[in-house]
Amino acid sequence: MAAIPGPDALTRDRELRRQRHAENFPVALRLLPRRLRADLVAVYEVARVIDDLGDRSPGNRTALLAELSRDLARVWEDGRPEHPVLRALVPVVRARGLDREPFERLVQANLLDQRVHRYATYAELRGYCTLSAEPIGRIVLAVFGVSDPAAARLSDRVCTALQLIEHWQDVAEDRRAGRVYLPQEDLTAFGVAQAELEGTVASPALRRLMAFQVTRAAELLDSGAPLLGLLRGWARPAVAGYLAGGRAAIDALRRVDGDVLAGPPRPRRRDVLRHLVQWR
Repeated sequence: MAAIPGPDALTRDRELRRQRHAENFPVALRLLPRRLRADLVAVYEVARVIDDLGDRSPGNRTALLAELSRDLARVWEDGRPEHPVLRALVPVVRARGLDREPFERLVQANLLDQRVHRYATYAELRGYCTLSAEPIGRIVLAVFGVSDPAAARLSDRVCTALQLIEHWQDVAEDRRAGRVYLPQEDLTAFGVAQAELEGTVASPALRRLMAFQVTRAAELLDSGAPLLGLLRGWARPAVAGYLAGGRAAIDALRRVDGDVLAGPPRPRRRDVLRHLVQWR
């Protein structure tokens, strides 16, 4: 197997993203028993390796992702993948009965990233989230032993909302990487020129657009919140933690009044705790 970067191949951008992810969702894992927490960490490490290959690896990223996909298949075929992160996933797959398909969708999302850097419509962006966001929720539910189709549908809303919130936090960073997740139809509707994404201070038009996007993401997150009523045991506080983290990130975006060009708005721990009380 070729040299696919392992878990130690970190860049500064990756570290910053990881820190922001931890700030958005600081309680979702810490509440759990050690075994559950370890299984979820194993899942997230696979997702991070996939994202790192698609975002920052040198060389032919498409080829590296294809190679990882083949190694991923070995988790289910013979339980002997080569990548250490995938080897750590094997016992989790066996213990929790996880399917390969959601993991493969994460690979497909990153393959799409190699050729699609902008989205014409919100519908297209939502379509991308079916590959990049929804699978995470499906995997997490499976780890908790939840197989209810209604729960899966609500989870899709929550995960897509969280993905959109992260995109809106990272507008400046994504633009520097050559990606624009703000749909072109919305940029046009709000009169935001591409040049306005290049600055360090958001224009009034961009601020209005971001207010619209943040409200839309908040409404989507809220529409998935009834998921909590379908969950029992440790799944409920874990998902409540994700919802609280998402709400705190929305608060952070609103606190800067849509000025996402100065840097990623950071959620406050006290806001996470406040929302956690609401969602519990």
